[in-house]
Amino acid sequence: MIFGTILERFVEKSPACVMIRGTMQNVVTSDLLDQVFERSAHRQYCRELLFSSLVDLLGLVATGSRKSVNDAYQAEKEQFSVSVAAVYDKLQGVEVQVSRQMVRQTAVRLAEVVRRLLPRRPLLPGYRVKIIDGNHLPATEHRIRELRLTREGPLPGHSLVILDPELMLAIDVFPCEDGHAQERSLLPRVLNTVQAKDLWIADRNFCTTGFLFGIAQQDGFFVIRQHASTLTCELLGEQRKIGCCPTGTIYEQRMGLSQPDGPSMTIRRVTVVLKKPTRDGEAKIHILTNLPRKDADARMVADLYLRRWTVENAFQELGQALHSEIKTLGYPKAALLSFCVALLAYNVVSVVKSALSAAHGPALERSRISGYYLAGEIAATYHGMLIAVPANRWQRLFGPLTALGLARVLKSLAAKVRPDRFRKNIRGPRKPRPPNRISGRRNHHVSTARILAKRKPKQVHTLAP
Repeated sequence: MIFGTILERFVEKSPACVMIRGTMQNVVTSDLLDQVFERSAHRQYCRELLFSSLVDLLGLVATGSRKSVNDAYQAEKEQFSVSVAAVYDKLQGVEVQVSRQMVRQTAVRLAEVVRRLLPRRPLLPGYRVKIIDGNHLPATEHRIRELRLTREGPLPGHSLVILDPELMLAIDVFPCEDGHAQERSLLPRVLNTVQAKDLWIADRNFCTTGFLFGIAQQDGFFVIRQHASTLTCELLGEQRKIGCCPTGTIYEQRMGLSQPDGPSMTIRRVTVVLKKPTRDGEAKIHILTNLPRKDADARMVADLYLRRWTVENAFQELGQALHSEIKTLGYPKAALLSFCVALLAYNVVSVVKSALSAAHGPALERSRISGYYLAGEIAATYHGMLIAVPANRWQRLFGPLTALGLARVLKSLAAKVRPDRFRKNIRGPRKPRPPNRISGRRNHHVSTARILAKRKPKQVHTLAP
């Protein structure tokens, strides 16, 4: 692909930023975003302010290019015919189904690119693995008039996120405006999406009778940690020792589940007696599954459940590398849209990670690529690159590409990246806290220079003449 003189400089100095922009220009187009709004919105409508313009503003904040929505608006003010107040009014009214469909439909197109970048390695052949977990947005600032009357932290909402661990993409999200609502209140909406041969992996918060039976009734499967008090169950037969795994010893036993006024079913309970207790002090965990033993033995079930941590890592990256939580957006719809835009940015960065892994192979494994360093590269270079290279140039280069064509271009750009540039630094174990540590209750501050002055100088041994 011929990039041109100016863009070629960015290709050589910051190919990762070119990959990010090219992917967004091809997949996350203004036409697609505005179509999503037109089809999904029930109350709002577009006149002078398009939905795609809102997403662009929030994208600048999510990637760290701008510090706030107002900052992003002031930088792009000449592109708007409305005031910043109108932008905030539009943000606080975007319906949650619009935010959800934005993530879903862009994920479909990004998944096509990932499949052409890396060979498919199914975690469990014949099944579509999905990891579900909840994410509560933190308290916002008290900018809304009603919130100024309380010191309590105002929660703008939460979401259930569905992650595809094979593609490493957030493929669905279920936003909820009620910050105090339980995650389980959204499970009926999740059940509407269950298909045959889906394999759902989740922690014990999702271990309810309705959810387990709902998955099974739609020919789906689950690997979910058992909750101590949410099921009507009975252990059947004797517990059998299966063997050892890296985290402990594995046992298996049959279990019968029943509903108050409905059918029952027999499943397997895989128990892992841990070598090291969990942070809650639990010495063992129980994992429930209805997978056939011929498709997944007890070791495989335990390994599949460990994959649940990939969604936790995704949430950590959303909070640290990408700015998914804008504390100035107090209205629930605006805060949830901001979170969904950050999910979209996470998916685009994830595609770039897949391209880097495909280009460098073992020298840069996908699990070792730092989203934090990638986000830092975007924040440092992205805005200047957009000024130097006009939008119509990006459209001509990346807009017409098919998924296969985009995958080939991303892979060629990724080959220009130094493997060590975005590799994670694995931190060693934390040093234990000294037993004689001073509490600091009496003296709240201390001079670092005075403490260092008391340090004993290292002895230097010299050879005798």
